Amino acid sequence: MPQTMNKIVFIDRDGVINVDLWKYVERWQEFRFEPSAPAAMKALTDAGFDIFIISNQAGVGDGVFTAEQLRDVHEKMIGELTARGVRIKGAHYCTHSKHGNCSCRKPRTGLFEKAVEGVRFKKSETFFVGDKATDIEAGKNFGVRTILVRTGYGAETEKKLTPATRPDYVVDDLGAAADRILAAQADTKSKTDVGGSYEN
Repeated sequence: MPQTMNKIVFIDRDGVINVDLWKYVERWQEFRFEPSAPAAMKALTDAGFDIFIISNQAGVGDGVFTAEQLRDVHEKMIGELTARGVRIKGAHYCTHSKHGNCSCRKPRTGLFEKAVEGVRFKKSETFFVGDKATDIEAGKNFGVRTILVRTGYGAETEKKLTPATRPDYVVDDLGAAADRILAAQADTKSKTDVGGSYEN
C-alpha cells in the first residue's frame, strides 16, 4: 500500500509571521505578530500541514544579540501560537554571521534539508512563504513552490524581482498565502481523487 506523503509548508519568520522592525527582534517585548499570521497558521494546522519555520538570524553570529535571547523569543512565540491552536513541527535558524560561508544561510538550502531529513513529501506540492529575494531564491534552490508576501520587506522586494527571484505567487500577507496553499491542496485532491492523501 502506498505510504501517505507529509504535507509541508515552510515559512520565514521576520516580516511574515511577525512584524519586521527593520532591525533584529532582540527580545520578546519587541515581537508583534503580523495581524493575519496566527489565524493563517491555525488554518494550515487544521488542514494537516506540518509547519516549519526557516529563518536567518545572523544577529547572533554578528554579536547583536545572544543565542539565549533568540531562544527566549522563539519559545514565547511558540507558546503564543500553541495557545491559539497552531502546531509548529519545527523551527530552524541560521545563526551564523552574514559574512560566514555556511551552508544553512538562505538562499542556501541547509535549513530545509535539516528540517525534512527522513520525511517523505512532494516538493512540487510544498510551498515556502517569505518576504525577501533570498527567501524566493532559497525556495527555488530547494525545488519547492514559492510565495512572496508584501509584508516586511515584501513590497520592496516585489519592485525588484528578476527571473531568478520571481515567485510562483505574490500575495498581501500570510493569510492570503495560506488561502493560496489551501486552494492548491484542494486542486490537487480533485485531480488525484485520493481522499486527501498525498501519495506516489
